[in-house]
Amino acid sequence: MKTQQVDVAVIGAGTAGIAAWHAATQAGAHAVLIEAGAFGTTCARVGCMPSKLLLAVANGVHDARQLKPRGVGGIAALQVDGRLLMQFVRRERDHFVASVLKEVASFPPECVVRGRARFETSGAESHWLIIDDAWRLNTRSVVIATGAVSNVPSEFKVFGERLLTSDDIFELETLPERLAVFGAGPLALELAQGLSRLGVKVCVFGRGGKVAGIADKSVRDALTKSLASEFYFDPDATIHEMSLEQGVPTIAFRAIDGLPRREQFDAVLVATGRQPALKPLMLERAGIALDEHGTPHFDPASMQCGTNSVFIAGDCDGTRPWLQDATDEGQLAGNNAARFPDVKHAERKVPFSVVFCQPQVAMVGTPIENADEKSVVAGFVSFEDQGRSRIEGQAHGALRVYAEASTGRVLGAQLCGPQAEHLGHLLAWAVQLRLCVDEVLALPFYHPVIEEGLRTALRDARSKLYTRRGETAPHLAEAAGC
Repeated sequence: MKTQQVDVAVIGAGTAGIAAWHAATQAGAHAVLIEAGAFGTTCARVGCMPSKLLLAVANGVHDARQLKPRGVGGIAALQVDGRLLMQFVRRERDHFVASVLKEVASFPPECVVRGRARFETSGAESHWLIIDDAWRLNTRSVVIATGAVSNVPSEFKVFGERLLTSDDIFELETLPERLAVFGAGPLALELAQGLSRLGVKVCVFGRGGKVAGIADKSVRDALTKSLASEFYFDPDATIHEMSLEQGVPTIAFRAIDGLPRREQFDAVLVATGRQPALKPLMLERAGIALDEHGTPHFDPASMQCGTNSVFIAGDCDGTRPWLQDATDEGQLAGNNAARFPDVKHAERKVPFSVVFCQPQVAMVGTPIENADEKSVVAGFVSFEDQGRSRIEGQAHGALRVYAEASTGRVLGAQLCGPQAEHLGHLLAWAVQLRLCVDEVLALPFYHPVIEEGLRTALRDARSKLYTRRGETAPHLAEAAGC
């Protein structure tokens, strides 16, 4: 069996793994990148990019058809060619994948190891990895960046070849006529709405009332109301039976109106989340503590697992499943793996995520489910009567912004509404800069813009802040120095 010795072994060549390899190499370590599957990253192949390509076309069709009530005729005749559409999505998707492949191809050949890795033994100063039972790798530090895989509960296996996940839906030759979607997370809602707007009859079945990960009930309800106006959507579905009748997926369920229904579909998309891809690694041999799910305990400020020279980054750590965080975690883990035992700690960026359905969803900061506590106040605005939202024909959604009662500092927000991706960035910057409500309100707001909705919510929070203190709110010009 071939044996090799390196400073850092990075297991997984996705976004986090590539960032970790770069960081370790730049820190002067001899690092190798180990990958058993296809290069290209989850984001480029089956996540962010192909889903946004599909949505871009779907939203264009939807927006065009929405012009009819405004006096623009002939729009209803728009036809969607499903075969050409899917060819377009794959062609553009492959463009993004190609850029990743080009980057990996530029790495020195001796730094890229093809094969599946698992831990053999771990010690105080090094770890032994087995690669495909063909050779052994001795490494001073390890970065685990194996990503996540689609989670398909066993009850859905009844649908056989008619079962789809987000990993394979973009390989469809054309669009189905009828699609059942299980799950109400970000990707499930993006794909469901996109396909519905392209003419597919979609039914979405959620579980437990969860919608896009939103904790705030008022925001969650506003999103549910808007989505349910476009396609069948039950966030807390009761399924009586799932079967394959003469090769056709069949689902019996209790409808939202309480009556029993039985529907048949061409395919079933299971988008119930992704789980860390860790089992093949045999982490029980790595000398690190694991939780009840087999995920390593780690310090998010260093990405270090315990006091060991094992680090973790990206979707496999089960915390922040977003590309920008995978990059940050990979850089932090790779740098610390190279410098071990001189481990550095970094202040992490404010948690920030976006869902690209319409209305868009943005979540900033740590979720605050109960804003009635003495330490927090919440400002609210509905976009249903917000000026620019009505002008654009996107008067849907709501925003709730949270502030610390004692200082007025903006803590975070949850929102669904037009251009939420941009409002979310403004709020994330305000939170990370530790601005207070008065300081944000003292900044310029143009008219008429969607940002005026944010100003309304901030004014509501400001009023509650001063009321709670038993004070009269001063003029903003006087309060800007808080």
